[in-house]
Amino acid sequence: MNTALLLSYALTVLLLIATPGPVVALVINTATSVGRRQALATALGTNGASLVLIAVATSVIVTSAVIDPRWLAALSLVGCLFIAYLAVGSLRQALHADDAGALPDKTPGGLWQGFFIGLSNPKDILFFVAFFPQFIQVSTHVGHSLLLLSLTWVVIDLAILGLYILMTEKLVTPRRRRLISLASGAVLLVIAALGLFYNLDLLWP
Repeated sequence: MNTALLLSYALTVLLLIATPGPVVALVINTATSVGRRQALATALGTNGASLVLIAVATSVIVTSAVIDPRWLAALSLVGCLFIAYLAVGSLRQALHADDAGALPDKTPGGLWQGFFIGLSNPKDILFFVAFFPQFIQVSTHVGHSLLLLSLTWVVIDLAILGLYILMTEKLVTPRRRRLISLASGAVLLVIAALGLFYNLDLLWP
């Protein structure tokens, strides 16, 4: 086993997941609004989406297929639209909160919403299609490499998102809920807008 390559992969995954993005924003907003259980379900949903993307990357590696960059840009564009939809929902929820910070009854997050935002996350799509294959030589057997890389991703992903959930629960107060929901909605909206401009530029140069 190539330990140095595995450590490089683990560090890359750590930085990728820990960096604030649509998944982190959704998990924090969910933990703030409805608590740990729903936020954990959201994290599990995003993790399941990552496994799907790993399967797609694996099929590309095994078949030696070449993905058209315009197809990848179109897929990311759809993901950005979904992220924008979630951002608007989060902002509307925060703006309708009462003076004590209590949010409306509409429940954010959840297993399936986490799955879809994970599947449409441009950052993850780019990583698994462009960078994941570079680490496939972590062992001499492709199957062992894929299993090891997948397990490493799952452990780091759940650990970091779990830490975000615990930190949010410790720091949040009823009056901070509205502010956190506004901030997470704004982050999602900025990510969606940047992604839309970038992918539209790729599709229509």
